[in-house]
This record gives sequence, structure tokens and C-alpha cells, in this order.
Amino acid sequence: MDAAHPHPTAPAASPPLGSLPVEPLLTSEFDADPGAVYQRLRRTYGPVAPVGLMGVPVWLVLGYPQVMEVLRNESQWRRDIRYWRTRAEGRLPPDWPLLAGYEVRQMMFMDEEEHRAARRTHHSALGPFQNARSPEGWELRAAVSRYADELVALLAAETGSAGFADLGAQYSRPLLLMVTTKLFGCPVEFGDELVMDLWRMLDGGPDAGPATGRALAAFTRLAAHRRARPGDDFTSYMLLADPELSDEQLGRELFMNAVYLNDITGNMVLNTLLEVLRGNATVRRSLSAGQLGETVNRAALANPPVANMCFRFAARDVRLGDVWVRAGDVVSPSAAAAHRDLLDIGHSHLVDSAVSTRAHLGWGAGQHQCPSAARELGGLIVTSAVGRFFDHFTKVEPTLPHDQLPWRSGPVVRGLRLLPVRYELTGSGPALTDRRPTRSSTAPSHSADRQTKGLLAALRKLMFGGRTASQDHAG
Repeated sequence: MDAAHPHPTAPAASPPLGSLPVEPLLTSEFDADPGAVYQRLRRTYGPVAPVGLMGVPVWLVLGYPQVMEVLRNESQWRRDIRYWRTRAEGRLPPDWPLLAGYEVRQMMFMDEEEHRAARRTHHSALGPFQNARSPEGWELRAAVSRYADELVALLAAETGSAGFADLGAQYSRPLLLMVTTKLFGCPVEFGDELVMDLWRMLDGGPDAGPATGRALAAFTRLAAHRRARPGDDFTSYMLLADPELSDEQLGRELFMNAVYLNDITGNMVLNTLLEVLRGNATVRRSLSAGQLGETVNRAALANPPVANMCFRFAARDVRLGDVWVRAGDVVSPSAAAAHRDLLDIGHSHLVDSAVSTRAHLGWGAGQHQCPSAARELGGLIVTSAVGRFFDHFTKVEPTLPHDQLPWRSGPVVRGLRLLPVRYELTGSGPALTDRRPTRSSTAPSHSADRQTKGLLAALRKLMFGGRTASQDHAG
């Protein structure tokens, strides 16, 4: 290889992605059993397969080594959508459903120094909450446990110490929305709006588009509010870390953080509960041993909250697995398929042994994985939510067979739409009060009281406004 050609180029005989016949990925078969689809694609094509994603050809990366290569080699695999040749040449359908999200200019879709600078800002802003000894970190930890107790108390107040519940709508999702409101420093007047619109947005229903627009606008207003009235919250600390952030840019960062905090972290909570309830032996063993972090790791390996991670774009021609990927091609690294591959290629000791299963890709890997402060906070939230849940329930049984659970199956997330259960609480369950643990005798502020009461009032309407899905399935 001479100096004029420092990188290989795809042989002329290798077929380009656009010329290959591709089968649609998002089918009824995929909805019912994505694992079977990943296995069939792996048998047919090897560790990298051409698939159609809502009418657009994409390389789906299935093998664990190949997924790790894509995630770790930042110089070869870019996150900036401007590297995507199909888009640059105007060959994407203008109404392609996934395009709008990828064109939001924020940290996830930046590369190199721009990305590193944005990560430093996030890490600095999250630092106080990561530190358990700081006032912010201590209060956030106390708040997560308090919110979990309050949600169980709401359930007990509405349906009694034994009954039916949907652990998605009545526990994991409202818990993450409450944490988001607390962490971001949302004033009480934003509470109902953000709770309702984030809920609609995460459900992806017919109102998701307008709800997304309203949520972006709300986070931009929140940025302006905290610029004028800074507090001890993530939004204010983002502005401290980078005063040059405009309200619009900060709003985009808050929006994407809220999506990831609610959808990814919320899915990790619900998926962990599911793996315990459905009898995953290794997950249950860790829980019985009091190893909450390991419980979450094992559940994430079995059922990652993000099935297929965000697109990467090839900076130049490269051999990946058995195919040549050309410069500008799009690839989708599949965490769910990679985890299957990890076990199939002889690494099952990661599940069966007592060592940590942190090889899972629930928080990503490489330069674009969740910042360390965000990973630690996410892990704290999930372990606290799971731990407090099993502190309060003596008996929990799913009311649907595992193969009949309804999943939100899409191009990125595979999460439960609901997790209906029959439950019994310890005693009568926690009391629904305004208890707030504090580090001193200082009473909580009036605004904090109003915020918590406002959130609980909004969540009560969302959780108990009508007949719950769990009741529909209980019979």
C-alpha cells in the first residue's frame, strides 16, 4: 500500500449496499421473536447483514466482535449524520420516520473534539449528582427511594395491599419521570406538561410528533428559566459548565437526556423486574445474594434496553465481517444480537459465573457510550428502583405468559408496553405521606412540597384515570 492510498478500497466485485436485495427488518416475525430473526440473518449472511429499515437499506451488525469494532473505532465509524451518503445525495424519503431525530444537533450525533467538548460539559454538570457525599448527590439518592415509596403508596391507596397492577404505567415509567423533573430542576408549572408529553412521546402513538415538538419547546423554556433563576440542578450546572450554550442548544441536550433517562433507564428497570419475575435463574440468584448491581447487569445481558443502537456511518471503505462497507454507508450495531453472539461463541461463563457481567452493552461502549457520571447515576436509579420494589412486595406474579407480553418493538428500543402482575404488599404497604429524609433538621422548601404534590396529582391521573391494562389482562 503506497502513501497515495493509505486506506483500502472496496473491490469492484463486492456488491454495494444499495444493490443488494434486502428483507424488511420490522416485520410481524420480528415483533414476536426478534432473537429468531437475528439468528436467521446470522446464518444467512454472517456477522453483518443487509436489511431494509422502513424502506431504507442498512447494514445490521450482529456479531459481538464486529459490534465492538464499530462502537470503539471512532475514526472509522462516525455519528454525524452528514457522513451518510444516501442523505447527502438526497435519496432519503423526506418523510422517513427516523430522519428528524437524527437531525437534532446534539451530543449524541457529534464527533471528535466537538463531541469530547460536549461530553466534558455533561460530565461536569452531572458530577455533583454522581458524588454521594455532595448535597446534590445525597438528595437525588434520597429522592429516588422516596419516589419509589410514594408510587407504591399510591398503588396501595388506590387498589389495596393486594390486587393487580401494570408495573410499567404504575411504577417504572412514573418513577423515571419524577426523577427527570427533580434532576432537571423543572418548576412545578412545567410538571403536568412534561409528564404528559414525555409519556405520549415515549409511547410513540399518534400524538408523538406534536408531543415531541411541545417537549422540545418546554425544555427550551426550561433552559431560559434556569438561566434567569439558576438552582442546584442539572440544567443550571450545564450552563455553569458552558455559559455559551444557547437556550435552544441546551433545550436539545435536555430533551435527548430526558428521552434516554426515561426510555433507556426506564426500560432497564422494567426489563430487570421482568427477568426476575419470569424466573431467570442467574438474575434471581444475584438478587437473592443482595447483589443489585449484578442483578441489573445480568438482566441487561439477557434483555438489553436498547436492542439496536444508533446509526454509525463509515468514514471510508472497510471490511467488516464478511462484507465490504463503503464510505458513507449506514450501519446499525445490534446490542441484542451481539449479546446472543457473546453467549453462542463460548462466553456463557459470563452468565453462569459469579463475576460481573459488565460486558453487556446497555450503556453502549467506546467514545460514545454514556458518560461515566451518567452511567453511575443510571445504575443508581435502576438498582434503587429494583431494590425498593422488592422491599415492598411479598408476592408478585405476571398475569400473562412470557410469550404473550406486548412489546414496543421498533428500530431501536425493544421495551414492554406493559407488565401486568398480581401482587401482595408487605403489611399494608408504605403510607402516602410527605416524608422527606433530610441531612439536617432543615425542613424541605414550600416549592419542593408543591412540586412533589403536583407531580403526584398528575401521576395519579395517568396511573388510575381509567381501567388499567393490568386489570384488562387479569381475567
